[in-house]
Amino acid sequence: MAGKSKEAEIKRINKELANIRSKFKGDKALDGYSKKKYVCKLLFIFLLGHDIDFGHMEAVNLLSSNRYTEKQIGYLFISVLVNSNSELIRLINNAIKNDLASRNPTFMGLALHCIANVGSREMAEAFAGEIPKILVAGDTMDSVKQSAALCLLRLYRTSPDLVPMGDWTSRVVHLLNDQHLGVVTAATSLITTLAQKNPEEFKTSVSLAVSRLSRIVTSASTDLQDYTYYFVPAPWLSVKLLRLLQCYPPPEDPAVRGRLTECLETILNKAQEPPKSKKVQHSNAKNAVLFEAISLIIHHDSEPNLLVRACNQLGQFLQHRETNLRYLALESMCTLASSEFSHEAVKTHIETVINALKTERDVSVRQRAVDLLYAMCDRSNAQQIVAEMLNYLETADYSIREEIVLKVAILAEKYAVDYTWYVDTILNLIRIAGDYVSEEVWYRVIQIVINRDDVQGYAAKTVFEALQAPACHENLVKVGGYILGEFGNLIAGDPRSSPLIQFNLLHSKFHLCSVPTRALLLSTYIKFVNLFPEIKTTIQDVLRSDSQLKNADVELQQRAVEYLRLSTIASTDILATVLEEMPPFPERESSILAKLKKKKGPGTVTDLEEIKKERSSDMNGSAEPASVNASAVSTPSPSADLLGLGAAPLTNSAPPPSSSGSLLVDVFSDSASAVAPLAPGSDDNFASPDLASSEVVSEEPADTVHDADELFHKFVCKNNGVLFENQLLQIGLKSEFRQNLGRMFIFYGNKTSTQFLNFTPTVICSDDLQPSLNLQTKPVDPTVDGGAQVQQVVNIECVSDFMEAPILNIQFRYGGTFQNLSVKLPITLNKFFQPTEMSSQDFFQRWKQLSNPKQEVQNIFKAKHPMDAEITKAKIIGFGSALLEEVDPNPANFVGAGIIHTKTTQIGCLLRLEPNLQAQMYRLTLRTSKEAVSQRLCELLSEQF
Repeated sequence: MAGKSKEAEIKRINKELANIRSKFKGDKALDGYSKKKYVCKLLFIFLLGHDIDFGHMEAVNLLSSNRYTEKQIGYLFISVLVNSNSELIRLINNAIKNDLASRNPTFMGLALHCIANVGSREMAEAFAGEIPKILVAGDTMDSVKQSAALCLLRLYRTSPDLVPMGDWTSRVVHLLNDQHLGVVTAATSLITTLAQKNPEEFKTSVSLAVSRLSRIVTSASTDLQDYTYYFVPAPWLSVKLLRLLQCYPPPEDPAVRGRLTECLETILNKAQEPPKSKKVQHSNAKNAVLFEAISLIIHHDSEPNLLVRACNQLGQFLQHRETNLRYLALESMCTLASSEFSHEAVKTHIETVINALKTERDVSVRQRAVDLLYAMCDRSNAQQIVAEMLNYLETADYSIREEIVLKVAILAEKYAVDYTWYVDTILNLIRIAGDYVSEEVWYRVIQIVINRDDVQGYAAKTVFEALQAPACHENLVKVGGYILGEFGNLIAGDPRSSPLIQFNLLHSKFHLCSVPTRALLLSTYIKFVNLFPEIKTTIQDVLRSDSQLKNADVELQQRAVEYLRLSTIASTDILATVLEEMPPFPERESSILAKLKKKKGPGTVTDLEEIKKERSSDMNGSAEPASVNASAVSTPSPSADLLGLGAAPLTNSAPPPSSSGSLLVDVFSDSASAVAPLAPGSDDNFASPDLASSEVVSEEPADTVHDADELFHKFVCKNNGVLFENQLLQIGLKSEFRQNLGRMFIFYGNKTSTQFLNFTPTVICSDDLQPSLNLQTKPVDPTVDGGAQVQQVVNIECVSDFMEAPILNIQFRYGGTFQNLSVKLPITLNKFFQPTEMSSQDFFQRWKQLSNPKQEVQNIFKAKHPMDAEITKAKIIGFGSALLEEVDPNPANFVGAGIIHTKTTQIGCLLRLEPNLQAQMYRLTLRTSKEAVSQRLCELLSEQF
């Protein structure tokens, strides 16, 4: 029957198509109504799933009709059926142009809808310049403005490069003040999208958005009659305005900031009021505004009072009967947990979250609860949270088990005060969810046990006991085999764990294991030969057995043959050397953390490791210095050193401390390939064709320069280090200078797990600085993956002496927000110093020659740091001059000499630093042949002591 009706339908349609075709081709001209009727039928047939290959021309003809219904059907047909490469496009574009110019609001609306529906590149090329004019024209009707804003938004999304920014941008911002709320709503959507790409052009929208939001939030529900939805005034517009404000940092103007804070407080207060309606639409609208307001509070992360209030509001939702609200509350709280202002407030809800983990029916809500527990964990509650996660793991859904295992492993390691607890936790993990314990987790246990003497005996005893269980997970056998092979001797004194018992216990698991585990056990056996000579023959018998020597697996066979031979012919000394204990592992970022980032993918709430503004008191090293070494995931403090630059040299006995940041390669290792040497005379330093000199822009930076003067001054006497760091980005430098040339390597490290997009670093020289300093930069890849690092090379030529430093401006998109920051680049005049050795006689002779008052600059200042002679010497040498010993009659004084090299001239410099230990003061005198140079060098060097 179905087949019959389908065939009947096709037959009927073919008949109708033949009829329409004959009407269109007939001699009699069709009137507008008939044409509209047949085009409408064709559209319907197309929507039923049949191909239409004629009628397009008739539809285009309908566009020139003056009747709304005919024009409407024409546009509808074209929106649905005309593809962009159709030869009719020119005719259609002409019709659209005519309608846009007609000033008839209905026809203009139809034309704009058609442009937006087709939305092709061709449409953008034809109309992207026209639509902004309609949008900001004073006489355009409100309904047309709405359509124009949304049409422009559609074109911008499909072809952003074709929408020209221009004078209209500032006028579009003023649509936020429009009387008509529909226009404001459409304009807000447009401005938000445009501001994400061009924040500078649209930053005036912030104050207008705040005042508009304030008017909506404080209005009575009767004021905005048409735009009140279930007693909530203009909820969609409120949400859009709050989202627009998330494109920018907190407003700088105190009045605007105060007004915004009032708005947010009002929204939080309204959430506490009893509902005006029991209907779900009322609560949905109210909560949509509330959650967007909380997102803005979290984005600004600057008002402690609001953050804590937001946290308490979300805490109420954790108990709400509506599952979606509980989910959203858990998700937002994860972000709040990363703010130093609200972390403590989030922790107060720990019991509720643990309860959610146990009782929630929906797995996605349980997963958010796990994420939140992970985010709120710190030293004070780590043991409780890890215990709860382990409990949950026994019954957890298979889909999230691996992630929970990774999180437990990270938290156990990160907050382990007592490493015996850490070992117990990981062995428990293997027992409960062995199949989900990845290699990274058990590798990490072994690294930590090997790197910490105080836990090795405990680890050996614990794994020995765990292996007694009749059914052990293979991962436990791996850990047991490795740890007993290294540290079995620490428990061999107990008759219950004598060497032979240890060996028999491990060997009883051998036949159940996979090939890689058997290979590891054979290595344990040969280690036993060295540790316990008394069981050497027992082990040799096992190695000699056919099942080993003739094993089908080449790896096992080779190990058996080689280990047997080694145990037979090597002297005990050689055995002891070959099989000595593993050396401590070099500390790197925990591979577990890297795996979790990879698993969660970009932009997830749980990966707040990087975004945490760590509470310094929770540093893993706060209790005792040893625990810093232990925890390779020790949380980065704000000053933590991702690039491993600031680390003091460590003795061999302890592994170097590492911050979670070692995810960025240590670019400053002394490897030869790290930096190509800069040849003083080579021409190619500046002539490389691939250097985009256009990158160096001559303009003042648009935004405030980060007050990183302290870090900037640190670079006056050194060339390598971390220049800037916040929770998202770390900028490291490595530079070298020779005569008037220099090369600087700038390393941008993404500390988050989310990609940076449109990453654009620009070196900016002010107008005063440009003639003196020639900088060329290589462009950088605009995408920086989470945890990755990109390098930029800046070639530097000092043309003449200069006072200021260039500015490094960095713009990029992170998540949904635009980031814009500027820091001073430490290219200072003293970098072009060449040290000059001279005798006492020469020094004072030259000193007298420079006695003109304009050539000398002197500064008397109080010591900022302890007055240590060795550090002072190192700083003067780092400053670039030669340190002249036994020149000054007073041995406590320091004198130096050098020549500043610029392209145009060389400037001789002499300096004398006189410390007064009793008064804790210094007097610094500089004499050079040029007053401005003396002044600048004196400023720079005075900051160092």
